[in-house]
Amino acid sequence: MNKLSQKIKMKADELGFQKVGITKVEFSSENKLNLDKWISKGFHASMQWIENRKEERTNIFNYFPDAVSLISVGMNYFSGNTQDDLKSKFKFSNYAWGEDYHSLIKDRLQILLKWIKNTSEEIEGVACVDTSPIMEKSWAQKAGLGWQGKHTNLISRDYGSWLFLGEIILNIPLDYDKPFIEDLCGSCTACIDACPTNAITSYQIDSNKCISYRTIEHRGEFNENENNLDGWIYGCDICQEVCPWNEKFSKISSENSFFPKTEILDWSEKKWMDLDDTTFKKLFKGSAVKRTKFSGLKRNIKQNSS
Repeated sequence: MNKLSQKIKMKADELGFQKVGITKVEFSSENKLNLDKWISKGFHASMQWIENRKEERTNIFNYFPDAVSLISVGMNYFSGNTQDDLKSKFKFSNYAWGEDYHSLIKDRLQILLKWIKNTSEEIEGVACVDTSPIMEKSWAQKAGLGWQGKHTNLISRDYGSWLFLGEIILNIPLDYDKPFIEDLCGSCTACIDACPTNAITSYQIDSNKCISYRTIEHRGEFNENENNLDGWIYGCDICQEVCPWNEKFSKISSENSFFPKTEILDWSEKKWMDLDDTTFKKLFKGSAVKRTKFSGLKRNIKQNSS
């Protein structure tokens, strides 16, 4: 193995990434076709930012023209807690129970990128999290981390789908891992069957129906076709909770930042319903929950209280 490739993997492990793979950067006409079809069906709902940067998302060279290699990393965020541990009836996606993963993952990737660049003045690169126009699950599969399940999340053999993903794109060749070509979902349809809004068909999600989309990205009030939130006030974990790979292979994260805030576990329904803007800003400072804004979270709480 190329010494730098090996050292990169060792450094990624040192920085707390449980999964790391390296792949050659290539244009994928299949990925472009799939995204174009998904957008043409309106499955991106109001997430116009996906369509606005479609040319970068479907062709990585439009984002980073000098791209040669891509490092894909995964960090386990499963805290061991479930919705049954919450004191109220309101459900809260566990990826947002702790600190904002965007900041943590990006900071670690920047450290890794700086370390790589220090090995040669000729190296240029960019660190990415899911706010970048990168088809990160496709790249993770190409780098050997796992496969995209029927719920469209990346599933790994050793951590299930409780993984935050990140990428570093570089202008140098490295040793490349074999892509993950198996589909280990088999005939299982647990995620499809469990989705209360029928948002999932095999390997595709209609965001308009997805509870995560409704509670986070949707702006304004709900119409009569959008008001089923199934008790969720932020995000939704149903398709991951019922996945056999998560039931069997979940591991407790070693990253304390992802463990739940006391308030999220212990707050009563009344406390959630009495939430005001000042408390929202204090409680969710440095949290991914800011994405839905105070007005969105209050709307979700109200919808699930009726």
